[in-house]
Amino acid sequence: QGQEKLSCNPKKENGTHVVLCELGNPMKAGAQITVDMELSVYGLEDMGDAITFHLQLRSKNSPSPSNASVTVTVPVEAEAEMELRGTSLPAITVLPTSWHGVEDSQQLEDHGIKVEHVYELHNKGPGTVSGVTLSLAVPHLLGDHLLLYLLDLGTEGGMNCSHHPALNPAQV
Repeated sequence: QGQEKLSCNPKKENGTHVVLCELGNPMKAGAQITVDMELSVYGLEDMGDAITFHLQLRSKNSPSPSNASVTVTVPVEAEAEMELRGTSLPAITVLPTSWHGVEDSQQLEDHGIKVEHVYELHNKGPGTVSGVTLSLAVPHLLGDHLLLYLLDLGTEGGMNCSHHPALNPAQV
């Protein structure tokens, strides 16, 4: 007839986490009860694609090995929002129309004005992330002409980086 909150107690049985909920005592014969449960489970990063719950109704008065049980499998989906921020230093670069690069030079200034591009990848949560791949395409050629001379690529924070084959071809 009415709605009540259940009193539930977590405990461990044989290495398994168990939550026991008291549905009513005494319960009249033939009584029907509907139970809605909301569970909060933490630390699912290494659980795989799903978590399985085994639900069983047991009576203290007439224990029986034939008590009904149900297995419920719930998919686990990690959720995290990533944000990429970038800046160029200096923000605007203008080369004079009379400027020409010096081929085969080992001097940095003979290849143009130094521009540093900095990108930051932020996890805005709520979950943690791993195995993220960021592919950054930088246009270094305009037709057959050199647009940007890619000098160096570096990372911070334990990231791995694969270098483009056009990175510092003149070994400046």
